[in-house]
Amino acid sequence: MLDFDYSLLLSGQYHDMLLSGLMLSIKLACVTLVCALPLALFIALLRLSPVRPLQWLGFAYVESIRNIPLLAHMLFWYFAAPEFLPESFREWLYAGNIEAISAIVALTLYTAAFMSEDIRSGIRAIPTVQLEAGRALGFGYLASMRLVVLPQALRVTVAPLISQTFNLWKNTSIATVVGVAELMYQAGQVETATFRSLESFAFATSAYLSVSLLITGAAAWYQHRYVQAKSR
Repeated sequence: MLDFDYSLLLSGQYHDMLLSGLMLSIKLACVTLVCALPLALFIALLRLSPVRPLQWLGFAYVESIRNIPLLAHMLFWYFAAPEFLPESFREWLYAGNIEAISAIVALTLYTAAFMSEDIRSGIRAIPTVQLEAGRALGFGYLASMRLVVLPQALRVTVAPLISQTFNLWKNTSIATVVGVAELMYQAGQVETATFRSLESFAFATSAYLSVSLLITGAAAWYQHRYVQAKSR
């Protein structure tokens, strides 16, 4: 029988370390989501712009970001990107929390590339007559998008955006490679200090699963509350 030490998870120093890692992972996901959504909307509008160079710019961003592994993004923004900054600003970053900043930048850029495609699909799902109706009322292209098309498109894209949030939550675990003290990092620290691998990673697994189920539940609730209700 396995000797599972529940006391390590329920109280004491190691419990606090694991809990602080969980809270930091949640904060990473929330901050990234807040930053990625407006960027994703901007990129989606670039790709749908009637101006060809703007379309190319949006296309280049999406293809260059999502075809590179997140791990490579994370390492680039932590090790390479600061070298392009002025020395004073670089020293300020290294004196602060450059690990978390690098992780948030990498996660934001990576997540926004995928979310932008979901938003673009939602906008394309709206009949073009809606945009033409806005133009007929005297709105410009941007005003027609903002007042007529986007409110309908964002309602359509809620479900896939929740799915991307689910992926974002799991991707926060990769921040451990640059030393961010999130859940996986703290689980590794506890395992190193106590040699209790089962307890440490059982906590991490349960935490990731619990938050993932909450996100899945939100998606199911939205599907039942809005999509199925509308179909009836």
